[in-house]
Amino acid sequence: MPLDYQESAICLYRLPESLRQPLEQGEIMVQRTKQSFCFPARFSLIAAANPCPCGNNGSPEKECSCGPGQIASYRRKLSGPLIDRFDIFCWVPGLKYEELINQETTKDAGEDIKAKITKAREIQNERFKNDKIATNAEMNVEQIKKHCQIDSESHNLLRRFVDSGKISARGFHKILKTARTIADLSEKEKIDSLDISEAISYRTI
Repeated sequence: MPLDYQESAICLYRLPESLRQPLEQGEIMVQRTKQSFCFPARFSLIAAANPCPCGNNGSPEKECSCGPGQIASYRRKLSGPLIDRFDIFCWVPGLKYEELINQETTKDAGEDIKAKITKAREIQNERFKNDKIATNAEMNVEQIKKHCQIDSESHNLLRRFVDSGKISARGFHKILKTARTIADLSEKEKIDSLDISEAISYRTI
């Protein structure tokens, strides 16, 4: 039976929230009256959003025409629990003309990044060769405790951030997993305070 306009609008409104389960558990549960079905749904999600309706909030060169109420309403379209399930947040500024036309530099940088990622994945494959996972992002709490040991300075950084109420327990574990990946990209055996500091910066919207 086809959905009417109102039902379709409700489905579209709830669509982002329906991503919460597969993002965290890697599966989708579909329940019906007498039975339920579980489907594998592990994926990497890359999402983009403007900072406000006009897109200029926070820009050093363009003036934002939105009021505080408009910005708050715009950002509430994505709930806190959904946002909390993202590993990394990154502000992307507008590109200058020189950056757009300098393709060779971009290509060389891309090759260097690809090599680092390849090496980091090799490190993670070796780390998890006896587990049923392949990447740092898939670690559970016990695996985080084992592979994400940090020094006292890193503990102090995280303590200030957690005690300020800026992150949840889920966000805390995501910082540790991200820091482990940052260390892998630099081929470091141990996570240091610089890795933790960088990972914390990726949790700031």
